[in-house]
Amino acid sequence: MFGYSEHMDDRPTLPPHEAIRAARRAAGLSLRELARRIEVSPATLSAVENGRTGLSVARLARLAEALGVSPARLLGGPPAVAPGRPAPAEHGAWREFGPLDADPVLTAAIASFVDIGYHGTTVRALADRAGTSVPGLYHRYRDKQDLLVRILDLTMGELHWRVRAARAEGRDAVERVRLIVEALALFHSHRRELGFIGASEMRSLLPADRARIARSRTELQHLLDEEIEAGRAAGLITTPHPKAAGRAIATMCTGIAQWFRERGPATPEQIAAQYGEFALDLLGARPH
Repeated sequence: MFGYSEHMDDRPTLPPHEAIRAARRAAGLSLRELARRIEVSPATLSAVENGRTGLSVARLARLAEALGVSPARLLGGPPAVAPGRPAPAEHGAWREFGPLDADPVLTAAIASFVDIGYHGTTVRALADRAGTSVPGLYHRYRDKQDLLVRILDLTMGELHWRVRAARAEGRDAVERVRLIVEALALFHSHRRELGFIGASEMRSLLPADRARIARSRTELQHLLDEEIEAGRAAGLITTPHPKAAGRAIATMCTGIAQWFRERGPATPEQIAAQYGEFALDLLGARPH
């Protein structure tokens, strides 16, 4: 869901065609989908990624915009960080939530999809809400479906790096489960609108994007399941039903987006700590 953080580091640089391919894969986009977004044929994009054709300034700019990176990154900056990997950041940054990085049209779409749903939202109403014209909206986004895809890509991209960054801090399987659950709970309260759309509008996606985003969600579930199984192998988790417990824990976390309100009795941090304990209780985690 917004793909990956664009932090510079000391890793070797890539030739432009390889940097483009790496950025596309990190964003979770197929070659065909990226070609569609920049309005070229898949064959043309394949030639670009394999260094068989030149790269104009205009095409470089369109690629950078579609991939959510700077043009400099595609000209040989360090490889992109995939949504399935933690973003290089200070220790604990996965707990921090700043303003959502979304333009006025995307912000308007998020608010409208939460308020009245994808199918209840018209392009004209979105343009009015964003303070732009209908042609101005179409200049940036192909259609309403494109907006929904961008929102869900943003959601999954941020979820992946936060969950993986949280997991990386754990010293054993039980602590990693707790941290994964805290990351999920924090996201679904701090980013309630994104979580709400992710739960309610998957059915509104066209089949190819629905399948792609469903795979991304399954990868997150597998991260949690792997730690539960590791805990069982180490004798730290005792539930006889690890798969069912893992699904229940994930559903418990995603459900926060349905009821959380900023003015409610508990903060996101308090909820995250509680849900971490709930998860360990459900798993029969042994004190250690």
